[in-house]
Amino acid sequence: MRHPIRTAAGGAFAAALALTAGATLAQDKFQMNIQTAVPNSSLYFKLVQDFADQAAAMSGGRLEIKVLPDGAEVAAFEILDAVGNCVVEAGYAWPHYWSGKNPSYVLFSNVPASTGMDQQSLMSWYYNGEGKELYRELTQDIMGIGVVPFLMQPMGPDPLGWFSKPFKNMDEFRSIKYRSPPGIAGKTYNKMGVPAVAMPGGEIVPSAQRGTIDAAEWIGPADDRNLGLSKIWKYYYLQGLHQQTDVGELMICKDFWDGLPADLQAIIETAIIANAQTTQSANLYENALAVKEYEKEGIEMLDTPDEYYQLFIDAQNEVVQEYINDDEFFAKVYKSQADFAELVYPYHSRVQKLYGAVVNGAEKVREANK
Repeated sequence: MRHPIRTAAGGAFAAALALTAGATLAQDKFQMNIQTAVPNSSLYFKLVQDFADQAAAMSGGRLEIKVLPDGAEVAAFEILDAVGNCVVEAGYAWPHYWSGKNPSYVLFSNVPASTGMDQQSLMSWYYNGEGKELYRELTQDIMGIGVVPFLMQPMGPDPLGWFSKPFKNMDEFRSIKYRSPPGIAGKTYNKMGVPAVAMPGGEIVPSAQRGTIDAAEWIGPADDRNLGLSKIWKYYYLQGLHQQTDVGELMICKDFWDGLPADLQAIIETAIIANAQTTQSANLYENALAVKEYEKEGIEMLDTPDEYYQLFIDAQNEVVQEYINDDEFFAKVYKSQADFAELVYPYHSRVQKLYGAVVNGAEKVREANK
């Protein structure tokens, strides 16, 4: 375990020291390294860096944070265990990366369509419903992992992805080797007959270059571009159902967290909330810019065949029901989300109709001014 400046492994000593040192402890410095699952070219790496800079600035220099690119200290799929053991103080990835440990993890990132949740309602459930406590319960109580988890970066919905050739129907899709996220999404595609495989982001482009896969999804137009997918394939399907919600998480070693003074804990949590808003606004802007660039470059942005949607929903419902039957906690979280969606949807859906009216009005004005 590394202690570059002062980590929470000395928490017991720090508590004793506080009895004698008084306010002196407030001036101690804490080093927090964040191992991410994204390359430093990623939009989301830059957004994690924004979080780090903001938290460090608010701490007055007492909190020093270093953001590490994918694979710098541990591989992407090993981050949760590394943070739980305080090999690294913090990590950034996605909850569905840990679905192999427990299928319930996927519900905190890639919520099934059958819950009725979209990206906004998922984050509302996390902060205003039972989400935050359920995520703590899953990680600490059920899994026994020494991590304090936070949902931080809402980035969905994700496109279906990039393809080496266009497909006109699901029979053609079933002949394509496709990289999908792990968890319910991958199992759903497999149930549909699509030969989907999961792999970390850093393996996607090399696998495409070797011909191991014929298609892949990553995150969205901007970060797909940063990853290099538009240099490999030229057919891009923007509509998909496998990740209508997608949320990046910050996880912090519990021993380290417990050793932080209360004001630094509050600073980190405040910076996390701010980063969620920064991410949401950056997604809309950066993805829109990327789509404009794709249009200039001749990338073919195609509509997903209509038959995909109902087939995906039917297959996903079967997968979800299997988990509900087999896993009590999964069923508990799913019900919590579905109940929350039932509460907010009537209001949320009616208000969202206003945006369509605004867009239509703006289009008429632009047309009149041509």
